Amino acid sequence: MTAQPLTAGGRTVAARHPIAILVVILLSYFMVLLDNSVIFTALPSLEADLGLGPGELSWVQDAYTLVFGGLLLLGARAGDLLGRRGVFVAGLAIFAAASLAIGLAPSGGWLIGARAVQGVGAAIVAPTSLALLTATFPAGRERARAVALYGATAGIGASLGMVVGGACAELLSWRAGFFLNVPIGVAMIVLAPRYLPETARATGRFDLVGALTATLGVGSLVFAIITAAEQGWAATPTLVAGAVGILLLVGFVVNESVAPQPILPLRLLRSRVRVGAYLARLLYMGAMIGFFFFTTQFLQDVLGFTPLQAGLGFLPMTVVNFAVALAVTRVVRAIGAGPTLVAGIVLTLVGIAWLSRVVPESDYLTAVAAPMLVIGAGQGLAFAPLTAAGIAGVAAADAGAASGLVNTFHQVGMSLGLGVLVVVAAGAHGTDAAASVAAEVAAALTAAAVLLTLCAIVAAVLVLPPLVRERRAHPRKDTP
Repeated sequence: MTAQPLTAGGRTVAARHPIAILVVILLSYFMVLLDNSVIFTALPSLEADLGLGPGELSWVQDAYTLVFGGLLLLGARAGDLLGRRGVFVAGLAIFAAASLAIGLAPSGGWLIGARAVQGVGAAIVAPTSLALLTATFPAGRERARAVALYGATAGIGASLGMVVGGACAELLSWRAGFFLNVPIGVAMIVLAPRYLPETARATGRFDLVGALTATLGVGSLVFAIITAAEQGWAATPTLVAGAVGILLLVGFVVNESVAPQPILPLRLLRSRVRVGAYLARLLYMGAMIGFFFFTTQFLQDVLGFTPLQAGLGFLPMTVVNFAVALAVTRVVRAIGAGPTLVAGIVLTLVGIAWLSRVVPESDYLTAVAAPMLVIGAGQGLAFAPLTAAGIAGVAAADAGAASGLVNTFHQVGMSLGLGVLVVVAAGAHGTDAAASVAAEVAAALTAAAVLLTLCAIVAAVLVLPPLVRERRAHPRKDTP
């Protein structure tokens, strides 16, 4: 099964329109990431408008997370098999249509169903966008810059989503945050066929068993994590879903080892750098989703911020993140991708540990904004080399599968991290409502710091040494 050269209309277009290609890919990816966090600051307004109960409210996010995480590997491989540009456009259309349906939702059931459909679109767009970027820009400085911008988008999209969600909820409506996706999606659907390169459809039989076991296995695992956050890790639904997920994923690995055209070529897992990058991403995102989720609660429930103020409260991190991300390629050229990655993780760890010391009497500037500056710098340094390491040395034909792995560990890390941190937070208590929230936030962020410590160890042991050796052997190489 081989992929044909990237062309559009019979001609190569990557060299002619690199900026247009980047704009389409990054804006589309940004749109998906925005919805991962825009919902946090919008939840109180959404709850009041539709009269949702606690169970329905949790499924507004869970439905999206479950489908998104479950379908990522399938969405990634679909681009390799059917042509990435066409699959990418289809994902954009699904995502934009679902966003419109969410904005028009008259009830909780409608909203939850539309969020699930939106997860389908996201599971296609997220990995296909990275595969298109990898296949379009040649290895070296061009790809290093493109991956750095992709990594910056991953970080900025999450933090900016808090701002957008809060602003829309307070100044307009929670619906506006989802309506915003529609014109962006339509514009990208129009521009993608004009500028994005295409791969021919690959020959060979589709790995149906692999697709089913991957989708159901990851989906069951994500469902177990979601259930654990709501009912506890010892609850029967959690244990059953977790066991089913593990069994299906074991079956998936066995199938992939013998399938002629596997949905996930196991050769992608033979690289120490890539495996380390996947594990580090899982741990890093587990900590970062806790940062966004619990810091929002502290700002609104302890400091008394409105949704708009809470969203704007993340601006210090967003600004620093953006500035550092723009400079990260120069940092990588100066000291190497491995040291840059470890430094970014350690800075994030320092910021999270600092923030975990919040108490009801804490003030915003010294207890929240100052740590955010450190976290923003760390995230700006970490994301680009972490993304590059996850696709290092991957052949063009496997770009979609590798991108799917990057995004799967990203999404599952968020689900697993939030599930663990919610359980940790539930064990903390205070003398009154504000003190209880502050105690929960402190406990959760302390646990997030533990995740980042493990992340730093994984990066230092698995990713750093090979990258340092490779840099010494090829000192002018910009990417892993």
